[in-house]
Amino acid sequence: MRVVVTGGAGFLGSHLCDRLLADEHEVIAVDNLFTGSRRNIDHLLGRKDFEFVRHDVVEPILLEVDWIFNLACPASPIHYQYNPVKTVKTSVMGALNMLGLAKRVEARILQASTSEIYGDPQEHPQKESYWGNVNTIGPRSCYDEGKRVAETLMMDYHRQNGVDTRIVRIFNTYGPRMAIGDGRVVSNFIVQALKREKLTIYGDGSQTRCFCFVDDLIDGLIRLMTYAGDNAYEPVNIGNTDERSMNDLVAALGEILGRKLDVEYKPLPLNDPVRRKPDTTRARQRLGWETTVPLLDGLRKTVDYFRGVTDAGK
Repeated sequence: MRVVVTGGAGFLGSHLCDRLLADEHEVIAVDNLFTGSRRNIDHLLGRKDFEFVRHDVVEPILLEVDWIFNLACPASPIHYQYNPVKTVKTSVMGALNMLGLAKRVEARILQASTSEIYGDPQEHPQKESYWGNVNTIGPRSCYDEGKRVAETLMMDYHRQNGVDTRIVRIFNTYGPRMAIGDGRVVSNFIVQALKREKLTIYGDGSQTRCFCFVDDLIDGLIRLMTYAGDNAYEPVNIGNTDERSMNDLVAALGEILGRKLDVEYKPLPLNDPVRRKPDTTRARQRLGWETTVPLLDGLRKTVDYFRGVTDAGK
């Protein structure tokens, strides 16, 4: 296949490019490098089966491809709140432009959505049928609502124009190539721990997430894109079901580093979900997918990465 990955120089996008190339596809990575980095794809530049195009998906692009993975959008609060209007435009206009491309060249398209569309959920764990509890005017809504509209566009293009669409709702993912200082809890904790600083916990540390290692997440994306069964257009949750509190995460990191980590507690940000856990029944039944990388193993690989790209912990 000839495949385009928008956000291809980002954390998830670069790992997806690696996997697609390993599967012998031709890959075009499209990225405006706002949160992505050339460093993430340096090892791919110069390959005949890989091309990098610096481009903002808010503007149309003409390509001849078989598959489209639309991953372009800032995904951490620090980045998506930096320019919230642009975040909304990236999700909405980016989806529109990629759907237009998919319609024109009859490509299959996968939209990277997010667990954030569930907001601060009142259902636990969250099934794909849950409509969510989202504040439409809050500081996080530029990301949450942008992704919800992108899902709407995917379904409308599928129903109205017969476009072959896929929607994946991605839950908390971590691993090598996470951006330093992006505000995500795993990267924050690791960098602070390596610098021997106090780890910042927002809230009392009892709030939970389910942390999925990037390799497992990418496997889920590939399985969904290649799924040819009934209702392939329906959203699918991809994420770990091993629910851990922030205090649990600190303890796991301390075990890896072999020392007790000091923490500092700060107020929980507005609309920050207290609990988050996916119901992955659909992914298991339709895709045969489940996670394989335990938290401690994934954290060790992520710590090793951050040791290599920072002066901390050396």
